[in-house]
Formats: sequence, structure tokens, C-alpha cells
Amino acid sequence: MRHGHRFAPLALSSALLSIATIASPGCHRGSERTTTSSPVASSGVADQPIPIKAPDERSIPAGSIGDAIRRGKTLVTRTREELPDHVGNGLHCTSCHLEGGARANAGPWVGIPGVFPEYRSRNAKVNVIEERINDCFERSMNGKPLSFGSPEMNAIVAYMSWLSRGVPAGRDVEGRGFKRIKPAPAPNPEHGKEIYLVRCASCHGATGAGLDLPDGGYQFPALWGDRSFNIGAGMARLNTAAAFVRWNMPLGQGGVLSDQDAYDVAEYFIRQQRPDFARKAEDWPKGDKPADARY
Repeated sequence: MRHGHRFAPLALSSALLSIATIASPGCHRGSERTTTSSPVASSGVADQPIPIKAPDERSIPAGSIGDAIRRGKTLVTRTREELPDHVGNGLHCTSCHLEGGARANAGPWVGIPGVFPEYRSRNAKVNVIEERINDCFERSMNGKPLSFGSPEMNAIVAYMSWLSRGVPAGRDVEGRGFKRIKPAPAPNPEHGKEIYLVRCASCHGATGAGLDLPDGGYQFPALWGDRSFNIGAGMARLNTAAAFVRWNMPLGQGGVLSDQDAYDVAEYFIRQQRPDFARKAEDWPKGDKPADARY
């Protein structure tokens, strides 16, 4: 078990460790990351994924740890409102990580603390979970990173750890990450535009700008334009975007689109104008860039 490693940088008390025995979903699969082994995984026990089941909120403990967990949930569900200095668009963490990070095939956080530290090919180094969280702030949120050890960062990790309660370290969960479409069909963006206008525009807008709330946030997020995720985000990559669309969109109707339709509409919207990522030249320094990278 790597509990000491994982939480030492956060200066969280040992009480947090008692609420979660944590495991290993992540945001992206394949060449993006290589999970470190654990005693559980190496014992041969971790053959079958564990069904995702979010804990009952009544299980959140009293006191400082419970306060951190609740604060973390607020931060990931109201990210733009709560952290305006760190979010450069109108998105929340849960714009992609649906149902509070507990939905299968929508980048669930259930068990994710258990895979860290892990090697990631995008920056060719071993990352801790705080670095992975900041990746999303800088890319998906087109914003600025949180400070390690800050109350906000600690709260987000506390929430993810509580979600992972009961998942042993080294065990996978069902619906981890985004369920990739294999074999990947050749995309047709012209057909994708037709699908978008029929299936997606009612929520995300004909111009991809999303639907705004009076306070400046989103009722439904932008898929392109200055207020969307930048080119360095995972969702700007075809395979990730198509997988997300296939199993989660239209909202509440996930699975109605075919593999081909999901690839077509993803190819259409990821190719639209969006913010650049200033440090993109630093990505995949060892030359193992995936085929669907945007740069």
C-alpha cells in the first residue's frame, strides 16, 4: 500500500486514510499512463474490475476530514464559481467527469488515488495525483494550477479518496476512464456536422458556444471557442472525445449513437477553433505521441 506516499505532500491527517482503501481508474488509457504495481495487483487478486458504486453521503465523517470532503465536492461541481482565478473558461470538473466523478465510462474518480504515483508518457515522468489534477486545470479548464498542499487541492483529493472508499489499492473498476471504440472507424466530419445540428446543438448551441447561465457560467458547456477546453486537453483528442460521446451523449441518452456517429461528431467539434496550450511543445518529449494528438 502506498498511502504514505500519496498523502504526505498534502499534509492530510491519518484520519483521511481510514476512509478509503483506494484503487485505480484514470482519465486516459493506453500510452498516456503506465500504472505502478501494488502488492494487491501483483498477487493475482486484481483480475476482475470492481463495480463502481459511489458511497452514500451519509458516510462522510464528521469533523475536519468531512468538511474537506464536502468542500472538495463543491469545488469539482462548481469549479468556475469557486475557483475563478484558476478556471479560464466556464467549465466545471464535472462537465466531463459526470455524476460527481462516479459515472462509469465518463472518467470516474472512484479509485483514482490508488494509481498514483504513476508514469505518464505525456510528460515522460512519474506524476503524483496533484500533478494530474493540475493537468486538468491547465488544459481542460484552460486555467492555472492549484498550489500543492493548498486547502483547495487537499479538499479535491479528500473527495476523490472518499469516493474510492472500499476499493482496494491495485484494483481496477468497471467503466474506468473512457471506453474506447475498437476498431476506430474513419471519421466523416461532414456527417458529424449533421449529427451535431440534430443531436447536440439544442444544448451546446449551433456555434458550439454552449448555453450560458445569468451568472456567466454554463447550463451546458461550450465545445469550441474561447470559453472551451484548450488544444492540450484530452477531450481535444479524437479517440477520447468519441468515446465520451458514444457512451454519455446526448446527456441522459448515452449509447444511442453508433460508433461511426460518435467518431463523426467528435471529429467535427474537436477540429473547431479553441484556445492553444502554451506548453504543448513540451508534451511527449520521448517521441511517443499518440496518433490522435492535435499537435
